[in-house]
Amino acid sequence: MIDIKKYIESGILELYVLGLTTDIESLEIEQLAGSNEEIRMEIEEITNALEYHSSNTARPFNPTIKTFVLATIDYSERIKNGEPASFPPALNPNSTIADYKQWLNRDDLFLPDDFDQAYAKIIGYTPQMTTAVVWLKTLSPPEIHTNEFEKFLILEGSCDVTIGKEVHQLVPGDYLNIPLHIEHDVKITSSIPCKFILQRIAA
Repeated sequence: MIDIKKYIESGILELYVLGLTTDIESLEIEQLAGSNEEIRMEIEEITNALEYHSSNTARPFNPTIKTFVLATIDYSERIKNGEPASFPPALNPNSTIADYKQWLNRDDLFLPDDFDQAYAKIIGYTPQMTTAVVWLKTLSPPEIHTNEFEKFLILEGSCDVTIGKEVHQLVPGDYLNIPLHIEHDVKITSSIPCKFILQRIAA
C-alpha cells in the first residue's frame, strides 16, 4: 500500500510533469492518478504552476503530459462504468486507417470545444500496449524514450516528426515507428490539428 503523502512529498510528481520520469514510473503515476483524487489534484496543481512559468523557460512545455493524465482518468472511469475492454491491433508498416474503423466510429471520439493544444482518447489498453487517438494543434517538444516504443498512424492533417536529424513528413495514412534512445519531436504542418493513432508499446 502506497503512503500517498510520502509519495507526493517525494518529488516524483514534479519529475513526471517535467517529463523526467522513466516510462515505467510514468505508467505507475498515470494508473495512480486514475484511482486517487489527491494525486490527480497534485498533478493538476504542478502542471498549472509549470504552465504559468513556461513562457520564461527555454524548453517548451510538453502539452501531452496533462493530456495523457486526463485520458487515463477518463479511460479508468469508462471501464468502471461498464465499458468492455477493447484491443485494437498493433500498428505496423502495413496498417491502414480502415483497420481501425470500429474504434474510429465511436460516438464519443470527437474533439471537444475547449480543445487547447492536445487531446487524447484511449481506445485500448493492456500492460504491454496503450492505444489512443490523439489530436495535436502545434507541436510536441523533444523527448527520448528508453522503455517503450511509440508508433503513429496519421488520420487527418499533417506533421513533421524529427528523429535525430532525420525529418519525416507525414500525411493521412502514413505510419512511423519511433526508436528507443533517440530524441524526437513533432511539429504540426497543417492548418487543422493533426489527428493520429498513437501506440505506446513496452520495449
